[in-house]
Amino acid sequence: MKRIIPLLFLAAACGAANDFDRSPQEARSSASGSSRTLFVQSAHEHPDGTVTLPLYRGTSRGQTVWYILLDSSSGEDAQAKGINNSQKLANARGSQAVQKISVRNGVIDFPASVNFAFGTRTIVPGPQGFPPLTATYSAAGENGYSPLIQLPDGTIENAPHVANGTGQAPKVKAIDFTALTVTMEETPGFQGGNAVRYLSTESSHPVAATLENVTFAPALNLAPTLGNDGTDSSRASLAAFVNGQTGAANPQRQGLNSAILDGLSPLNVLRWNPSQGRYLHRELPDHQFRLETTP
Repeated sequence: MKRIIPLLFLAAACGAANDFDRSPQEARSSASGSSRTLFVQSAHEHPDGTVTLPLYRGTSRGQTVWYILLDSSSGEDAQAKGINNSQKLANARGSQAVQKISVRNGVIDFPASVNFAFGTRTIVPGPQGFPPLTATYSAAGENGYSPLIQLPDGTIENAPHVANGTGQAPKVKAIDFTALTVTMEETPGFQGGNAVRYLSTESSHPVAATLENVTFAPALNLAPTLGNDGTDSSRASLAAFVNGQTGAANPQRQGLNSAILDGLSPLNVLRWNPSQGRYLHRELPDHQFRLETTP
C-alpha cells in the first residue's frame, strides 16, 4: 500500500490539463493529445515541459531584481495582468508571510530578495530513497523574503523572484532581459484525475526545496491558517506518495522514493485547481510550506 503524506502548500497555478485519465500511465500517454486549460493567460506552454512567462523588473536594497507574476487576490488586477485570481491570497494580508513592498516610478521595491548562489544542490538517498540522508538546496531567500507581496492598496500578489545579481532561479531555462520573458521548467502532477503541469518556485521546507529544486523561503511558514483548507485560509491540500513504485521507465512510478532514486517528479496529487474557490495553498504535516505553481 502506498504511504501518503498530506500536504498543504502555497500553490500558484499556471495551467492544468483537461485530461480525465486516472492512472499515471494513462495520463502520461494521453496528455500529448489532450486539450489543455491554461490558467495563467499571460503564459505560453511548450511541448518540452517548459513555460514562458512575462518578466518584470524590480529593485531590492538598491539592486535590480527580476520576477514573475502568477496570482493576485484582486480579480481586476489578475485580469489586467493575465494571471490567476485567487481571492484566498487576501487571507495572508498583514501576515509575516508577505512582503510589504513600495512602488517608485512604477517599479516595485522589495524589502528582500534571493541568494541564487547559496550553494550546490545535493541529494543523498536514504535506504529506501525518502527521507534522504542529505538534502541541500541551491537558492535561499534573504531574511524576510517571500514570493507573496502586499501592494500599497492591500492587493496580494504571488511574485516569485527568478533572477538578480547572484544568478537565476534553479528552474530557469532561458531568460531574455530585452524581450522581458523567462522560460522555466514545469513539474507534472495530477488534480481531480487529470494530468497537470505546475511550476514550483519556493518552499519553506529545506528538504522539499531541495527535491523540488526551488528557493528555500521559510517565511511561507507564517501564511494562515495551519491545518485549514477552507476559504478563510490561504492554504489548500496536496498529497505526496512516499513508497510508490520506482524506476524511471516504469509507467506506474510515483512518489518521493521515485523522486529521489529516479530523479523525476514525484507526481504529487493537487486537491484544487485555479477554477475552484479553494485554490491556492498546501501544507506539510510538520507545519511547513512549499510554493508551487500549476501550469
